[in-house]
Amino acid sequence: MIRFQNVSLMRGTKPLLESADLTLNPGDKIGLIGANGAGKSSLFAMLRGELHPDQGEIDFPAKWRMAYVAQETPALDRPALEYAIDGDVNLRRLQAELERLEAHPDQAAHGMALGEVHSALADADAYTVQSRAEQLLLGLGFSLDQMQQPVKSFSGGWRMRLNLAQALMCPSDLLLLDEPTNHLDLDAIIWLEDWLKRYSGTLIIISHDRDFLDEIVNVVVHIDEQKLKRYSGNYSAFERQRAAHLVLAAAAYEKQQRTRAHLQSFVDRFKAKATKARQAQSRMKALAKMEELAPLRAAAEFSFEFREPLSAPNPLLVMEDVDAGYPILDQHGDQVDGKVIVRRVNFSLQTGQRIGLLGVNGAGKSTLIKTIANELAPLAGTATLGKGLVIGYFAQHQVEMLRHDESPLWHLQKIAPTTREQELRNFLGGFNFPGDMVTSPIRPFSGGEKARLALALIVWQRPNLLLLDEPTNHLDLETREALTLALAQFEGTLVVVSHDRHLLRATTDQFIIVADGKLQPFDGDLDDYKDWLFQTKLGKGTEVLPSASKATQTATASAAAPAPAVDRKEQKRLEAEERQRMAALKKPIENRIKRLEEQMAKLNAKKAEIDARLLEPSIYEADKKEELKNLVADQAFCVRDLGTLENEWLELQEQLEGLAA
Repeated sequence: MIRFQNVSLMRGTKPLLESADLTLNPGDKIGLIGANGAGKSSLFAMLRGELHPDQGEIDFPAKWRMAYVAQETPALDRPALEYAIDGDVNLRRLQAELERLEAHPDQAAHGMALGEVHSALADADAYTVQSRAEQLLLGLGFSLDQMQQPVKSFSGGWRMRLNLAQALMCPSDLLLLDEPTNHLDLDAIIWLEDWLKRYSGTLIIISHDRDFLDEIVNVVVHIDEQKLKRYSGNYSAFERQRAAHLVLAAAAYEKQQRTRAHLQSFVDRFKAKATKARQAQSRMKALAKMEELAPLRAAAEFSFEFREPLSAPNPLLVMEDVDAGYPILDQHGDQVDGKVIVRRVNFSLQTGQRIGLLGVNGAGKSTLIKTIANELAPLAGTATLGKGLVIGYFAQHQVEMLRHDESPLWHLQKIAPTTREQELRNFLGGFNFPGDMVTSPIRPFSGGEKARLALALIVWQRPNLLLLDEPTNHLDLETREALTLALAQFEGTLVVVSHDRHLLRATTDQFIIVADGKLQPFDGDLDDYKDWLFQTKLGKGTEVLPSASKATQTATASAAAPAPAVDRKEQKRLEAEERQRMAALKKPIENRIKRLEEQMAKLNAKKAEIDARLLEPSIYEADKKEELKNLVADQAFCVRDLGTLENEWLELQEQLEGLAA
């Protein structure tokens, strides 16, 4: 097992851990969470022996083999497949020893050693290593051709996939993964999830993907207030336990404050009276002995919202026979040809649509998004934009295009040159850019802070069409949740590519898929997509796209067949098929009801906060007129949105009841 005993760690003048204790059992799958800068990566560095605690001990079995993802990838000429196999250091050592012995002129003298090496190679599965490495790289999104390309030919994100492949190739008892999903698409994440579920060693993951954590971990370790707090269960279980703990902590603090106030009141009233002096002294001692409970300090929640679009053209966009791809230019910069990625796209966007764009890596999702955003011109066909269309487009390359020598305020002033500076400062403050940070160059900002700035610039422009290509990269759990809530309440049209399934479930209500060079509707949810993905990637089936779920297909076939005289066994089979048919019809309605209930819960919580604020006398003071005006408007928006959601909820409940009748 792994034991942290009385561990303290400082980085510069900042304490990360202080007298922290923790025990982890062999085979545990642990999610390590905490605020940015809390010390998650430093804890990994201590386990790897790269950092040493200032106090205390970290202990785990010396014989344990450890694997982790390297942060640097040298620009090698070595093929990607061989680089991945290099992760099995023991196997490579045995292969080198075999080559040395076989090259020796007197092999007879080394017969025993050769036999031992061959036996060790068999134990290390040397004779299946190439096929295992190929399957692993296929799962991470590499094609067979790419596996033979040199490491130096890959971009940074793909090199990180190769480093992840090395870590997974290494036989290990302890596997450390720091944000393994950052450079992966949804298909690769689903494959990795399945691989990690079958991993038999002890696994510690740092991740901001809540669905990923929910599927894999059975223990959560939270770095909070310089302590390591262990929770049983997955991330959702942690959230429930944490919320309960905060409620109990708040109640304990309030109770203690009441007790202290009562004791102090007695002391203040009677310490000068001779008849009560002894009782007053005893209460003073009780006060002195009472351990001061810290006031409840839940992490400050970050939230924002998209402003209502100024216009709502309908349709927003119409594509007719569009070929999406990349132009091929001659030496003079003139287009001579084009590389088509998605062919003959016939597609329109209507006001209020909320679309999740699915597809395996390399299928053309980002190419299509760029074409819709008008960053790429159609290679063929026509794209007609609605009058008044305002596109908010977020992609990683746009984050990289921010001016690193300029401040958040400078970036916002570029798109809002006539707006008062104080208004811009207030707006940026709402995105967690307070004080001097708003005027500081963004060069030292984290990836999450830069992504947050790019989002702020989009929100300011009040788009009626949001195109988001992996918007959660580098965002922490808190900011991801804030983005998810903001998108759920966005009043415009949304098209999103994301590997964050929680965000997709909460913000979209239909899916389309890019597959085989075509854009097609996807009739199903993310669970259906997962099934389709394993069928197509792992060769378990020949179905190209699920036009309907298997339950629906079975039910349709049975409904079309004549009803013969049936015996008891056949009757049971037909009843089971009917249940499947009803479940298939109910599932999309139930999923939508669940999402509506989540949205209504969040809106009710927000409305309760507004109502409480409006009950405070101070809000009606003269200097609070603007805040009061905003609160009243927010209250009206909440009531309106709740009414809309409740009406839809009632309609869907009636549909469910109709199916059950």
